[in-house]
Amino acid sequence: MQSAATLLGVIQDRGSKGLPLERVYRHLFNRELYLQAFARIASNEGALTPGATAETADGMSLGDIDAIIEALRFERYRWTPARRVYIEKKNSKKKRPLGIPVWSDKLLQEVLRMLLEAYFEPQFSPCSHGFRPGRGCHMALQEIKRTWLGTTWFVEGDIAACFEASSHYLPGSCNLIKEASVGANYVDA
Repeated sequence: MQSAATLLGVIQDRGSKGLPLERVYRHLFNRELYLQAFARIASNEGALTPGATAETADGMSLGDIDAIIEALRFERYRWTPARRVYIEKKNSKKKRPLGIPVWSDKLLQEVLRMLLEAYFEPQFSPCSHGFRPGRGCHMALQEIKRTWLGTTWFVEGDIAACFEASSHYLPGSCNLIKEASVGANYVDA
């Protein structure tokens, strides 16, 4: 089995050439990807917060990773419903819903994120800064300062509660993944 770095590099190369993303589901059997994903998210603030079960990062073992891989291999893995909590909004008494997944789901989500990011990152516009590695608000502002030389003012706005009732499901993103994938195992949402 390829190392995680080699596998992600090959996937990134395919993405930069616009070649199809192949055998994505089989890549989920690579134990090293889970170890790399664990290293990325285990130190996050919520890693020790239990979801619907008592499972957290500090209780994870190689045996647990192997069990996830085995369940995926035989298509028996089942996502656990997230535990719903309500947290106060900043500077307000209003509360917003927050879903807390179990640790094994968080880990698998991170592995999937790593695979998809490796493929799609080279295809994104250099002007896009949102939720991308090594990019963010400050880098976007620097680019605006450097390239938008004729701009004298900006209008900033906020649409109150715009996304609170909207679905997080984006049909276009699923179609994008389907079109890029060859021989993928997935279930239509």
